[in-house]
Amino acid sequence: MRTTIELTERQHRALSGLAQRRKIRGFSQLVQEAVDAYLNDVDADEVEVLLSLEGSLSEEEEHELSARIKQLRAVWRAP
Repeated sequence: MRTTIELTERQHRALSGLAQRRKIRGFSQLVQEAVDAYLNDVDADEVEVLLSLEGSLSEEEEHELSARIKQLRAVWRAP
């Protein structure tokens, strides 16, 4: 699955350097490894609870939440 993430210039340079050192193209594999490591440190029960929430919003709630997220993203600035 594809997604977009925001990286600082330093993070981008570091990941690019690591990818070159490992002779891999791009750094998707590095990001996947980092996410796996993060998820391994998260309580498995917490992950299951979060996954069980999928589909728990009504269609109207989903549209309202999506609109609010869009509004917030318009003014959100990463440090």
